[in-house]
Amino acid sequence: MFERYTEKARRVIFFARYNANSYGSPCLETEHLLLGLMKENRALVKRFAQKDAKEIRTEVEKQVTRREPVATSTHVPLTDETKDVLLLAVDSADRLGEHRVAPKHLLLGILRVKNCGAARILTRKKSSV
Repeated sequence: MFERYTEKARRVIFFARYNANSYGSPCLETEHLLLGLMKENRALVKRFAQKDAKEIRTEVEKQVTRREPVATSTHVPLTDETKDVLLLAVDSADRLGEHRVAPKHLLLGILRVKNCGAARILTRKKSSV
């Protein structure tokens, strides 16, 4: 599935999975993708959201339930919203005439799933933090 993803986009997925395991989440959610995106390309997220990493992480922690961390070897399935983000990231790359899926396409995928937690965090006004 990730053959078209650049090394940086794959690292976003890796960091997202790491965050899901660290939070003890039963699924990889869009919020975990957002944290992975911030880890790989903080400037991209900050330029769009106009929030710093601490503000975004605080908002993620308000939405994600913390549980006991799970081993990184544990399989963490994707939520339907996360699957949609990944499919829309590929679609965004195609629409832009780019074969490879980069972190910017993942950000576009998040924004296209308007009701997902990560999109709400990114589009919420800074003053509401």
